[in-house]
Amino acid sequence: MEFPEINYWAVLVSALAVFVIGSIWYSPVLFANAWMKEQGFTREGMAKGSTLKIFGISFLLMLIMAFNLAAFIGNGMGWQYGMTAGALTGIGWVALAIGINYLFERRSFRIWLINAGYMAVSFTVMGTIIGAWQ
Repeated sequence: MEFPEINYWAVLVSALAVFVIGSIWYSPVLFANAWMKEQGFTREGMAKGSTLKIFGISFLLMLIMAFNLAAFIGNGMGWQYGMTAGALTGIGWVALAIGINYLFERRSFRIWLINAGYMAVSFTVMGTIIGAWQ
C-alpha cells in the first residue's frame, strides 16, 4: 500500500478550524448551557483544573484526526470529495461510535446530539479543507 502525500498545512489549518468551531459550539452562544446541564457540570466546576492541559491535548488530538483524515482522503480528489469523506467519517463512524458508548452509559439523546453534531460538523469542515487544499 502506498501512503498518500500529505499537505501538512491543510492538516494544521483544518485542526485549527475545528478548534475554533469547538470554541463556538461549546460556547454560551450555542450549546454550552445545555451541554453543562446534561453533563451535570457547573461553571464553577468547569473553572477548576488545568484548562491549558485540556486544550493543548485536545488540539494535539485534533491534529492527529486531521492527519488521519488527510491520509484517508488522499490527493487530488477536490473539496467535494473531501467534504463527503469528512461528513461520512464524522457521521457514519464517529457520531455512531460514540452513540453506542452513550447508550451503554445511559447518557441522554440530547448530549449525544450536541457532541455527535460537533464531530459531524468538525469532520466535514476538516475534509473540505483537506480536499480543497491539494
